[in-house]
Amino acid sequence: MAAAIGAGLPVTESLGSMIVDIGGGTTEVAVISLGGIVVSRSLRIAGDELDDDLIQYARQKYNLLIGERMAERVKITIGSAYPLPKEQSMPLKGRNLITGLPESIEISSVEVREALANSVATIVEMVREALDDTPPELIADLMEQGIAIAGGGALLQGMAERLSEETKMRVFVADDPMTCVARGAGRVLEDLDRLQKVLASLQRGSTVH
Repeated sequence: MAAAIGAGLPVTESLGSMIVDIGGGTTEVAVISLGGIVVSRSLRIAGDELDDDLIQYARQKYNLLIGERMAERVKITIGSAYPLPKEQSMPLKGRNLITGLPESIEISSVEVREALANSVATIVEMVREALDDTPPELIADLMEQGIAIAGGGALLQGMAERLSEETKMRVFVADDPMTCVARGAGRVLEDLDRLQKVLASLQRGSTVH
């Protein structure tokens, strides 16, 4: 809910809104209307898991042991969830597991996308499942409003395009997606009177899984 508020979605209105928050440890999906969460899903696949996917790919394909920082750098620089207009490459540096010596190989964005494919597909499938459980009248709203994505994972190149292709809806990245949760929490504190109903619905555990 904080991410949705931070993304500027009209959470207190009768319109349906959908937020996909791809954080470090979890991906959260929610459909919100009238200040309450109508449908929600949570998945323990997010940014950290994508980093681990790259670590495992480098080990299995190149016998190369890379660190988490190297994996994250590659993910941010050339990682993608959808084919890029111009594919790229960059050095992947680590330790050769056979020789024990430092080694650098050139890895392409196509390979990185292949490494991330299973986790990205799992996130996409969770969004589709949430849409399947969304009431028809709210689906009509989502078709007009689009789906917002937030969190660090929203910055993965092509994530919005991939979700849009799979859901047949407009998908957009929230402004400054990495701070949506913090901004949303701040707005709740600034506007407690208007958002009191939202807090009350969350305390009552109104989420439908």
